[in-house]
Amino acid sequence: MLDPARGYDLIGDVHGCARTLERLLDGLGYHRQAGVWRHPRRMALFLGDIVDRGPRVREALHLVRDMVAAGQALCIMGNHEFNALGWSTPAPPGSGCSFVREHTPRHERMIRETLAQFDGHPADWRDFLGWFYELPLFIDAGRFRLVHACWDSSLIEPLRAQFADGRVDEPFVQASAVKGSFACTVFDRLLRGTDLPLPHGLTLTSEEGFTRRTFRTKFWEESPATYGDIVFQPDALPDSVAEMPLSETQKSRLFLYGPHEPLLFVGHYWRTGKPAPIRGNLACLDYSAVMYGKLVAYRLDDERRLDPHKFVWVDVERPESLR
Repeated sequence: MLDPARGYDLIGDVHGCARTLERLLDGLGYHRQAGVWRHPRRMALFLGDIVDRGPRVREALHLVRDMVAAGQALCIMGNHEFNALGWSTPAPPGSGCSFVREHTPRHERMIRETLAQFDGHPADWRDFLGWFYELPLFIDAGRFRLVHACWDSSLIEPLRAQFADGRVDEPFVQASAVKGSFACTVFDRLLRGTDLPLPHGLTLTSEEGFTRRTFRTKFWEESPATYGDIVFQPDALPDSVAEMPLSETQKSRLFLYGPHEPLLFVGHYWRTGKPAPIRGNLACLDYSAVMYGKLVAYRLDDERRLDPHKFVWVDVERPESLR
């Protein structure tokens, strides 16, 4: 799937910020030719989450799909593309729900902007739902890897046995409606990451108004001692929770992507500040573009350790997030 003679520009979560994406591509040296953004020597690799939240979801999807069709880009699936499939896919009999992603007010709120922008374009939306099945859940290029949220070889290897190229089908999406199934576990881990329950039944309410009983955890911390050592999400834990020690049982549940594994690029995590590696072999390229943050790329050539100087970004201008 990948040409060793080319360089790669890995791009974080777009979330409908099509104009910002065009500015980023222009800054990276891509030019629009015959309706497609192209570079003579490089290829764009998108980390998923092209849809939802932003003002130009339809335009962003057309831009990325056209690049992929022209051999100028590859794109993996993000949790929001999976959510769109789940929203539109009937659940299997006996699962206890009507759709793979139940039509709750919370789920409707997440996809509302996308559905509104495709109102009046039902055939276009059906085409994109079909295209989402062409997006692999991961790319393994040997010396570097892409996954939307977390690389877990214990899940990816059996997934490869079923889907060699990482592209799943509708029955697999339907199977994910059953909690605890292999399909559900794959989508949860690869597209949403790792988490732990909050202690003592506590809950957290995010700035978006979502109440959670779990929190996202780092998957690279080698010797954590407290809750604060492993929290990895936009909403910080209360100090009293962050200072609590982890039990040995909790530590044993944590997943670790080792420091000597191949380079890994993820999106998903709404980072802020100046883009930089998390570790020498790990980078998150989601810097909250749709929340007036940054749309970030990493210019990968033949390096085996991440170079802090190779992050490129554009700040999102406020009009981008207004319809």
